[in-house]
Amino acid sequence: MSQQAIYILGGHQSDFARNIAREDKSLFDLFADTVKQGMNKCRLDANEIQVGHVGNFVGDLFNGQAQLGGFFGHVDPGLAYLPASRHEAACASGSMALMAAMADLESGRYDLACVVGIEMMRNVSGDKAAEYLRPAAWAEKEWQNTPYVWPCAFDDLISTYQQRHGIDMAHLRAISEKNYKNARSNPNSQSRNWQFSENSFSNDDEANPIISGQIRRQDCGQISDGAAVVFLATEKRAQAYARARHMRLEDIPCIKGWGHINAPMLFEEKMRLSEGEDYIFPHIRKLFEQTLARAGMSSINEIHGMEVHDCFNITEYMILDHTGLYKPGEAWRAMEEGHTSPGGKLPINMSGGLIGLGHPVGATGVRMALDAYKQVTYTAGDYQIGGARNMMTFNLGGSATTCASLIIGR
Repeated sequence: MSQQAIYILGGHQSDFARNIAREDKSLFDLFADTVKQGMNKCRLDANEIQVGHVGNFVGDLFNGQAQLGGFFGHVDPGLAYLPASRHEAACASGSMALMAAMADLESGRYDLACVVGIEMMRNVSGDKAAEYLRPAAWAEKEWQNTPYVWPCAFDDLISTYQQRHGIDMAHLRAISEKNYKNARSNPNSQSRNWQFSENSFSNDDEANPIISGQIRRQDCGQISDGAAVVFLATEKRAQAYARARHMRLEDIPCIKGWGHINAPMLFEEKMRLSEGEDYIFPHIRKLFEQTLARAGMSSINEIHGMEVHDCFNITEYMILDHTGLYKPGEAWRAMEEGHTSPGGKLPINMSGGLIGLGHPVGATGVRMALDAYKQVTYTAGDYQIGGARNMMTFNLGGSATTCASLIIGR
């Protein structure tokens, strides 16, 4: 459990199918619209917000813009002098913004925080986007001979699984197919109107072309524009919020547990550290254990659904493999038995995940928290998990370098 309970009052997510540059809009427009809509949904006045945190990875490169905390002062006059900061940890940037906001509230400095995750990435070519995403690895030491660092990196993870446990590519393709199908039910998903053929999840080079090694197009998460915002509050502030709106405190979800761990940046060093271990990433297994323990839970069986970081289908497979739901190397059972599909024992990425919903990098950790909030307040619409009381997020940056998770429930 956190030092004190931190509550989620609600939030807002942009439509990840939007192309902001084609709308002749800017990173600030996306930021301002998301924050304003979040305040409206939560019925919050700007002058009630005491601190701001922004998760963003590469605004400097894609948009030529840093210092994103300064945007708050242009959203509303009540935010003109808001203390704010930006947080970067590659694809885990949004989760780092959440962790920082939680610490601010737990310290007693503030009682209501606005956390924004944002990225605008569709304004450049695919090759340029790949170049801009390279620094999430050790840029001068890893995957030097390819323009597509991350497909190459996660192809290496597939190879590691093949060597240590064995893996069937059909199980990975089933993850992608599941997530694209889930995304059809999400009105904010980038791929909700996409069409696929019977060969789209096969080894057909035309319908599903090779990107790098064993990684094909439908194995990959998306390059996306998008933002998400959530509002966090201390228990005292959440009680006041509930009273003013004729709610019960018990109706407002809280963060029951959290986890944050890093590993060495180099993928080869991670692999060296895990030689002879049961798990390919022992630090990820440790993260699951610490997150569940902080929530007072004994196992993953107390979680009713997850939003996880499927930047590639092998990433979702790997995360599932470290949950403790199965023995190491046996995550394939989920696909065989339907455990992570809608209606299964542990539905994963009902939102569509990064593959189906989209992956504006800095927004992802915040968006996951918002989707967890929606699930436990039964406001997820057509992708609602029946009876969900406890949801878990898992967000990672780099080759599983920075990893973070939350357990959100009522």
